[in-house]
Amino acid sequence: QVQLVESGGGLVQAGGSLRLSCVVSGRSFSTLAMGWFRQDPEKEREFVAGINWSGDATFYADSAKGRFTISRDNAKDTVYLQMNSLKPEDTAVYYCAGDLGRKQLIMTETIAYEYWGQGTQVTVST
Repeated sequence: QVQLVESGGGLVQAGGSLRLSCVVSGRSFSTLAMGWFRQDPEKEREFVAGINWSGDATFYADSAKGRFTISRDNAKDTVYLQMNSLKPEDTAVYYCAGDLGRKQLIMTETIAYEYWGQGTQVTVST
C-alpha cells in the first residue's frame, strides 16, 4: 500500500554533487519520520541521514556531516538528500525509509523503519 520511490542517482566524479529524491504515496507523508540509508555489496546497510516528521530536526552520520543535507517538503510528499563533495567511498545503493514512530528505536537503526524504497544507485568515480 505504501510506496517509496527514490530517484536522482547516477554516475558522478569525485567532488561532484547529486540530489536524491524520494516520493511517498499511500499514506500521509507528514506522519513519517524519514531516513536515508546506503549499502554496498560488502557492507551492511548503514544510516546516512534522518529527518523528523515536521522537518525541524535532522540527524547525520559522521561520514555525511558537512557534505550531505536532508530536507523534506510535506506538501510534495518528498524527502531529499543533497550530496556534495562526493567521494568514491560514497558509492552505494541509497535507500529511502519511512518511520511511523511507533517503536522506541532511534532513527539511525534500520529496524526502526517500516517502509523502504527500492533504492537508487550512486557511483562516484575517481
